[in-house]
Order: sequence, then C-alpha cells, then structure tokens
Amino acid sequence: MALFSRTKKTTPEEVVVKAKVTKPVIGNALPTDKDISAVIIKPRLTEKAVRQNDQNVYTFIVRRDATKFTVADAVKSLFKVTPVKVNIVNKSPRQFMSKGKGRKLYEKGMKKAYVYLKKGDRIGMA
Repeated sequence: MALFSRTKKTTPEEVVVKAKVTKPVIGNALPTDKDISAVIIKPRLTEKAVRQNDQNVYTFIVRRDATKFTVADAVKSLFKVTPVKVNIVNKSPRQFMSKGKGRKLYEKGMKKAYVYLKKGDRIGMA
C-alpha cells in the first residue's frame, strides 16, 4: 500500500507557478471577476416602463445574482450616465390554472431593476 501512505516529494523543476490573470480596467471601474456588461439582460419595455421614461426612470431585466451596486456600475459603463438611485424587484415564479385549457401553466420569475437618472440624462434604448 505504498500508493497511499507516502507523500510525493517534488523537485524544483516540477513545480510550476501559475500566473495570475487579471481583467483589464474599464474606465474608472475597479477590476472585478464578473463581467459588468452581462449584468443587464435586456430592457423591459412595457406600457408602465415607457411612461416612466418621461420621469427618467428606466426598467431593465437583470441577472438573478445582480445587486444594486452592480446594476449601477453596468449602467455607468454601458450607457455613460450616472444613476441617482437603483431599486430592485424580485418577481417569483408562479403556477396557475389555465382558464381555457384547464391545465397547470408556469410563469417564469425574473429580477427587475428600476434605474433613476438625473433630470438631463437620457438612455436611448429603442
């Protein structure tokens, strides 16, 4: 049972040092492990969201692990505007009975972010 009882001794030639890979810094943002552009999935264009665009409130569907700070950083880097406030809403998935088909249907959940901008700032989404 010599395979499991002894530790293997390595010589200096066998030791390989792995180099640390860092991502380039974008703008004034700090280097992170996550991709900032992948935080925002797509804009949410509904009647309510389009009405809120007049008050400088923009709605986005964001990743499940997104926080207010990562959404704010993503808006800064993608659209070159600084958000005043970010609110996040979790919409949980639900199942319901279909009226016409008489069977269970499933509605997916999502995470929405409401981004508030200053009075003069605009995001051209469409």
